Amino acid sequence: MSIYEPIVAKPEHGQSSDFLSNYMDTLAMVERLHRLLLDVIKDEFERLGLLDINSVQALLLFNISDNEVTAGELKSRGYYQGSNVSYNLKKLVESGYMHHKRCEVDRRAVRVKLTAKGLEVRTIVGELFERHAEGMLRRSVLEDGTLKEINGALHRVERYWADQIRYIY
Repeated sequence: MSIYEPIVAKPEHGQSSDFLSNYMDTLAMVERLHRLLLDVIKDEFERLGLLDINSVQALLLFNISDNEVTAGELKSRGYYQGSNVSYNLKKLVESGYMHHKRCEVDRRAVRVKLTAKGLEVRTIVGELFERHAEGMLRRSVLEDGTLKEINGALHRVERYWADQIRYIY
């Protein structure tokens, strides 16, 4: 065995390889769903003729809502998942979707808050999500109990992954 070969536990009656396969399918689905969500938001904004904002920025505005936060808090609070947060914040401020001001306590930090224009985008995304929720219920795509199970499972995966990161350091 080479030191470069991965250590793989022997499957117990095929269970481990089945679980790994299902896990890989889930990872791919989560990634596809996120990209598809961004495409859905993009299509809505194109339909409305709002072309000066992209779907990542719109989702960021939706998640910030009425809060005033620093750039660092955006990731820690789960409002933003990307790596280019400063670029998107700069663009949102330049486009008039956000206000920014220096933090009085720590002059290095900048606090951001949505403008009236940013709140309009937040409302548009919120209404889009409401329409989707109503449509899924009406078409029996998902039921509330099923969503609770999915959310519970995803929260457990999130905790597991977060624990793995903590153990590295």
